[in-house]
Amino acid sequence: MTTIHLDGRSLTRADVMAVARHGAQVELDAAQLRAVQRAADFIAEKVRCGEPIYGVTTGFGSNADKLLGAHRARDELPGGNPEPRAETLPEELQHNLIITHAVCVGEPLAQEVVRAMLVIRVNTLMRGHSGIRVATLEALAAMLNSGIVPVVPAKGSVGASGDLAPLSHLAIVLLGGGEAFYQGERVAGNEALRRAGLQPVKLSFKEGLALNNGTAQMLAMAALALDELEYLLGVADLAAAMTLDAFAGRSGALREEVHALRPHPGQVAAAAHVRELLAGSTLVDIPYHLVPRFRTWTAQAWTTPQDQALSFDIRWEWVPADRRHGREAFYQRFLPFRGGKKHQPQDAYCLRCMPQVHGAVRDAWLQACRVVDVELNAVTDNPLIFPDATDARHIEEQVISAGHFHGMPLALVMSYVKAAIPVLASISERRLNKLVDPANNDGLPAFLTGNEDGTDSGFMIVQYTAAALVNDLATRAHPASVYSIPTSANAEDHVSMGANEARQVLDMTRDLGDVLALELYTAAQALDYRNDMLDAARRLAAGGGWAALAAKVDNPPVRDDTHRAQFEAEVHALATQLAQAEEFHPGTAVRAAHARLRQAIAFMHRDRPMQHDIAAACRLVRERAYQT
Repeated sequence: MTTIHLDGRSLTRADVMAVARHGAQVELDAAQLRAVQRAADFIAEKVRCGEPIYGVTTGFGSNADKLLGAHRARDELPGGNPEPRAETLPEELQHNLIITHAVCVGEPLAQEVVRAMLVIRVNTLMRGHSGIRVATLEALAAMLNSGIVPVVPAKGSVGASGDLAPLSHLAIVLLGGGEAFYQGERVAGNEALRRAGLQPVKLSFKEGLALNNGTAQMLAMAALALDELEYLLGVADLAAAMTLDAFAGRSGALREEVHALRPHPGQVAAAAHVRELLAGSTLVDIPYHLVPRFRTWTAQAWTTPQDQALSFDIRWEWVPADRRHGREAFYQRFLPFRGGKKHQPQDAYCLRCMPQVHGAVRDAWLQACRVVDVELNAVTDNPLIFPDATDARHIEEQVISAGHFHGMPLALVMSYVKAAIPVLASISERRLNKLVDPANNDGLPAFLTGNEDGTDSGFMIVQYTAAALVNDLATRAHPASVYSIPTSANAEDHVSMGANEARQVLDMTRDLGDVLALELYTAAQALDYRNDMLDAARRLAAGGGWAALAAKVDNPPVRDDTHRAQFEAEVHALATQLAQAEEFHPGTAVRAAHARLRQAIAFMHRDRPMQHDIAAACRLVRERAYQT
C-alpha cells in the first residue's frame, strides 16, 4: 500500500487524493518531529514560568481577557467543587474547547472528505509551530492509518477561526468521544479506538487549539473538488469534440495560430486538447455538399434490404445556376447542393467559442490550484509558536496571535470556481440543445429520432433535465464569501464562510458531471445518425450511381434540357466524390469514447424507457470511464 511521507512542507493534492480515496497510509518525518516536540516543550516551559499565553493560560475568543488561575474558583467555596476533575485548568481548557465546539449539524461528510481533513491536519501540525506533542500527533496519524473515520456533520464552520466546529468533531474521537465509522460501521468514538487497538488521548497545553483551529475542512473539500473538476474539464472537452464531430463542424476556431493571438493559458490548453481529441476525424471540415440532411423514412426510401432497415431517408437540394449569382467562387469550391450543413464558414458560439469558455473555467481552476497548493503546506492555527526566535524580548514575540486560520484565500478562489461551474454546464447544455433542435442541428433528425409514425419523443426531454441542472447550478453560484456574519461576541468580527463555499463547490461538481454525461449520451446518438447518413449516401453513390443519388435531390429541372444536363453532370460529380470518399468517422479519441459509451448504452432506434440509459451515462462519468 502507498505510504505518504509527511514533513509539513511537501504535501500535494495527489497525496491527499491517495489518502482520501485510495486508503494510503501516512508516516511522519522523524527529523521534523523534533521540531514538533521543541515547540511543545517551549510552551510547557513558558506555562511553568507563569507567562500569559492566549489559548493556553487564557480563555478563547471573547474570553481571551480571562486568565486561568492556579486552581478552580469553586475549590475555595464551602463544600468544595461538586464535580472534582483530574485535569489541571490548562488541560480542562483544551478538553472543553473540543467538546463544546463539536456542534455541527447535517448529514456526515463523506468519508473521503474526513480522511482528507485528517491528512491535511497532521501535515500542518508537522511544521512545529503549533505546540502539539509528538505523542498526540502520532495518535492522530495512527487514527488515520487504522481506518477510523470520525463522523463530522457537514455544516457549522464559518471559516474563521478556521473550521473550529468540524475539526472539533474530528478531534473529539481522539479523546474517546463523538462517533466514528470503523470498518463500515458507525460506532461511538471510544469503541472505534478500542477496536483499532488505540487509547484515548488527554490533551496538554494548546493541543485542543492546535487540533481544531485551521482550514482543514474547507481545504479538504476544495482539494477534492479541484481533483474532480480537473477530470470534468477533460470530459467537457471530450463532449465538445464529440458534438463537433456529430455536427461535421469546422476546426478553424481551434487552430494553434488563432489562440496564439489571445494566449490565455486555459484557452490555449482547451483548444489544443480538443484538437488532439479530434485527430483523425474525417467528419470535421467535411465539404458542405457531401453532408445529406435527414428526411423521414418511407417504405419507398430505400431499395436494398440493408438500407430498408434504416430509420431515416436522406435528401439534398440542388441550387440552380440562376441562384448562384455572386456566389460563383463558393460554387467553384463546393458543388451546388444544400444538405445538412449550412453554407457558412463558422459554427454556433457553443462550438466556436468553446476554447474561450472552457479555457476561462480552466483558468479559474488553475488559480484555485495555486492557492490550494500553498495552503496544503501552510500553518493555519493560532497562536503561532516560534521557539527558536533568538531576538525575542518577551513572550508576545515568540507566541504570536495572527490570522492564518482565516479562510478567505480559499473562500475567494472557491467563489471563482463556483461561478465557473455553471458556465461550463451551460455551454454543454447549449450544445445538447443544438443537437436535438431540427432548426439548428445541421440536418439531423428532430430530437434525434426517426419518428416516421409521429409517436416518438426521442431525446427531447434529456435537454429538459440538462436545463434543470444548469438552472440549479446557477442559483447556487452566488458567493458565500461575500457574507460575513460576526461570531464570538464580535471578537471574531469578520469570517470567510470558506467551508460553505468549498462544500457547495464539491457538491456542484456532481451536477456538472451529470450535465456533461447527458451531452455525451446525446452526442453519441447524433454521431451515429451523422455517420449512418453519410455511409448510406456513400453506398447509394457507389451502388446505384448518379441516377440513384439524383432521386435523393430536390428541385431538379423539369423541362429545361440545358439545366437538366447541368443537373445530371453535377449529381454525377457528387456521386463520384461520395463513392470515392474515405470512410467517415470521428476523431480517434472520440471514437474510443463513443465505443465505451456504446458498451453500456445501445443506440436508440425507437422510444424506450430512458432512465436506465441516463443512469448509465451518469455513472460512466462518475466512475471516470473517460480518461482524456
